[in-house]
Amino acid sequence: MEETARRTGDPRPLPPSVFALATATFCVVTTEMLPVGLLTSLGDGLRTSDGTTGLTVTLPGLVAALAAPLLPVAVRRADRRTVLCALLAVLAAANALSALAPAFAVLLVARALVGVCIGGVWAVAAGLGARLVRAESEARATAVIFSGIAVASVLGVPAGTLMGGSAGWRWAFAALALLALAVAALLAVLLPPLPPAGAVRLSEVAGVVRVPAVRAVLLVVAFLITGHFAAYTYVRPALERVPGLGTEAVGALLLAYGAAGIAGNFAGGAAAARDPRRALLVISAVLAGAVLLSVPAGGSPPASVALLVVWGLAYGGVSVSAQNWLMAAAPDRREAGSALFAGLFNAAIALGALLGGRAADRYGATGALWLGGTLALAATPMALRPRGPRPRRVLKRRTGWLCRVLKRRTG
Repeated sequence: MEETARRTGDPRPLPPSVFALATATFCVVTTEMLPVGLLTSLGDGLRTSDGTTGLTVTLPGLVAALAAPLLPVAVRRADRRTVLCALLAVLAAANALSALAPAFAVLLVARALVGVCIGGVWAVAAGLGARLVRAESEARATAVIFSGIAVASVLGVPAGTLMGGSAGWRWAFAALALLALAVAALLAVLLPPLPPAGAVRLSEVAGVVRVPAVRAVLLVVAFLITGHFAAYTYVRPALERVPGLGTEAVGALLLAYGAAGIAGNFAGGAAAARDPRRALLVISAVLAGAVLLSVPAGGSPPASVALLVVWGLAYGGVSVSAQNWLMAAAPDRREAGSALFAGLFNAAIALGALLGGRAADRYGATGALWLGGTLALAATPMALRPRGPRPRRVLKRRTGWLCRVLKRRTG
């Protein structure tokens, strides 16, 4: 308890390098999620349906799922500062290609490059907080690094949506290209040299799955993130169907969603410092309830607004809670665990966007909400009990009983 208090109440300021990593996560998440805010204008400009346009979210997630566990292995001897700077430079090039894309196929190529950057940045950056601060500040540093996700929802996606609505979606991607270059320069200046803590091998990444607690958190994350993105990818078309909500109101609601996500990130980080499994249990139940209730509340603007804010508050705590649970489950294999976590997380994003797209094409946006809420609800019972090896004394007692039975029958 005393250690927890020190970790959550440590007054020591965090170094600028931690905030530099937060800008990197902000940049990659804004790039990844920008098509959510531009879904309608992208579809109109490239003459694709909502479900097909959703591939701009699905494809980066699939590529990131492959890149996250493979990239740390490929660059296992490279300085992590150099790797992160290179990934942000590639992200800038991918956004520039998106801005110039003459056809949907070219845009998908650019989004595949985005997926490489997403997987690589998360695999490398997610566990760096422990290398940049002392142990008592580790929980706060992790929360700040992951706050880039929520701030992207507050500033990145709404700003891109507004720019796309006023100047066109191509200018939104062009602005992100310039931002990625600026972040690459910031990382080069503020990050210290970060030689690899140890050569990461593919067998080590796969071996983390053998830890029972790691398997537990990965299962929860798989269902929760798949459900969230099945619904969230199509939240804009769903909100546009609420009576009295116009385009400007939807942009403001996405801003409120992101603001709630920032609060949820730090609240989730504080709760996860005490008990990450329980924090994720509460988050999954609240998120599922908010998504499912959004369907019957679709005729009421006040109810829709309230549920969207609760949804953002819950989702804001997902990443930091899951990462803290994962680090506690495999403290000696942080980068391998982060690589596996990032791969699964992005695979779940891709699967969620894909399943949500099929549901949206067949049943409309409300179908995506029903599907997403149901999948998120399925994650809740998986976090009810901590999963781990049986205590040694229990195994000894049971095997001893079995030996006595066999001895009596054979004697």
